[in-house]
Amino acid sequence: MVRLDDGQVLQAFPRGKRSEVACGDRVELSLQADQARIERIHERRSLLYRKDAFKQKTVAANVDQVVIVTATEPGFNADLVARILIAIGAQDVDGLIVLNKCDLAEGLAGARAQLAGFAAMGYTVLELSAKQDVSLLASHLKGRLNVFIGQSGMGKSTLVNALIPGAAAATREISAALDSGKHTTTYARLYELPGGGELIDSPGLQEFGLSHLDVPALEYAFVDFRPWLGKCRFRDCAHDREPDCALRDNVAPGRMSLYRILRNELQRPLY
Repeated sequence: MVRLDDGQVLQAFPRGKRSEVACGDRVELSLQADQARIERIHERRSLLYRKDAFKQKTVAANVDQVVIVTATEPGFNADLVARILIAIGAQDVDGLIVLNKCDLAEGLAGARAQLAGFAAMGYTVLELSAKQDVSLLASHLKGRLNVFIGQSGMGKSTLVNALIPGAAAATREISAALDSGKHTTTYARLYELPGGGELIDSPGLQEFGLSHLDVPALEYAFVDFRPWLGKCRFRDCAHDREPDCALRDNVAPGRMSLYRILRNELQRPLY
């Protein structure tokens, strides 16, 4: 579906069988009766996508801000949050972390502890409950093209419904036995926000591959690396055991460990 500048919504089809259109793209159409064909995709400001050795999945295009939704229940994967933030860093797109379901006090302290390192790096972490008050989040979204991203069960669709009256995004219960959410959003969908701005709600995910990055891009994508890049003694420093490594001497050990894991993933040969 495409939305015209006058607000009219039409069903549209790409040229050929393979579509490269992403939610958030601006496109040119040729109109044919009550449907349209996508003729051209305009140049993108940004393209958020994930890729592993086997497949690539587009998340959204032209976004100004990526909102990573976590929750006190069910448990969330902090490594996944870190990977999404790295993908955001590679695109120079703003990142915002939401800790939802803060009315469920039992898991609040643990969730805060998981996010403390990201807050220390300068990322904003908003604590709220989608079922109580989302006004603080609404103020951060105004006037921008935003995308919600995160694991299933974090409450992304409930947040959409709270932010946009009449959105009627589907929601489902979480699985207590598996401590996980159930997928309700099956495709990315763009909404207009009251008061200005737009919001893309994306399907829940469990992993975020970064194999589309090379090693220099990976280093740049770590925002806490940037003050130290190019300051090692050796130009070809691998940041492992070399003396006077600016990264190893100044960046948190946990972040260096994550960097090495991701670098090894990028350098692993494909079979």
